[in-house]
Amino acid sequence: MTLTELRYIVAVARERHFGRAAEACHVSQPTLSVAIKKLEEELDVKIFERGSSEVSLTPLGESIVRQAQSVIEQAQGIREIAKRGKDPLAGPLRLGIIYTIGPYLLPELVRNAIEQTPQMPLMLQENFTVKLLDMLRTGELDCAVMAEPFPDTGLAVAPLYDEPFVVAVPANHALAQREHISPEELKRETMLLLGTGHCFRDHVLEVCPEYARFSSDTEGIKKSFEGSSLETIKHMVASGMGVTVVPGLSVPKEPTAHLAYVPFTEPVPTRRVVLAWRRSFTRYEAIAALRNAVYACELPGVTRLTA
Repeated sequence: MTLTELRYIVAVARERHFGRAAEACHVSQPTLSVAIKKLEEELDVKIFERGSSEVSLTPLGESIVRQAQSVIEQAQGIREIAKRGKDPLAGPLRLGIIYTIGPYLLPELVRNAIEQTPQMPLMLQENFTVKLLDMLRTGELDCAVMAEPFPDTGLAVAPLYDEPFVVAVPANHALAQREHISPEELKRETMLLLGTGHCFRDHVLEVCPEYARFSSDTEGIKKSFEGSSLETIKHMVASGMGVTVVPGLSVPKEPTAHLAYVPFTEPVPTRRVVLAWRRSFTRYEAIAALRNAVYACELPGVTRLTA
């Protein structure tokens, strides 16, 4: 049994496909398949059920893959211990971040990280919360910046900041002149929402539940449209197609000609942004350095959290 074989079975468990797993491991499919077959023969168990279109884990295979992931992490820990003896921050840090935070935090965060810890380059992955959690669990990521709440996966979590929500409306809209807007006032507006899978969509629906049950012939939202990104939705709002709710950091510093951003009335809805990592991750100094790089960002309008 080798670490390489263990990496192969973890890759197949993740991809549910031998070809994609081989590609992820940078080997040919026959090489990967032969190695996994050899491991199954050595253990005298069947780890995978081979279907016509997808590979699945046997019940015993699930336990084996979990243990394999633990062994891989422990082996990586040995390398990290050796690196920390030379430089605790040496080597890249694999950072995940959700789509509705990445464009607004990463530019300044990356600059700060380069200035403060040039020996620790950030390897970035933008994705949905569910996918980032899976990548943390399988060791593809070291840590991730996400918004609470998310399923309890036994991760270590450090709060970064609380971010207020803001209403975005066309500049010529009647609400654009308001100092504040209440969720109740948005009921009859055409609402533009992010598509399913974005946690920020769920946050908005918590603030204004009416958005989730709109109907053309009952009270509530007149109509709802979905978009793939906040910036796409902002362009749709600017063209007069409706209104939307955005996180505070996505509001540009300079006024825009076609969009107006109006705060909510008290209590202002917010989301808590946190840094999460596996409890077994041994590079504590890297996590601390990343948090310091976040705190060094300007972060206008947010409430910083250091506890």
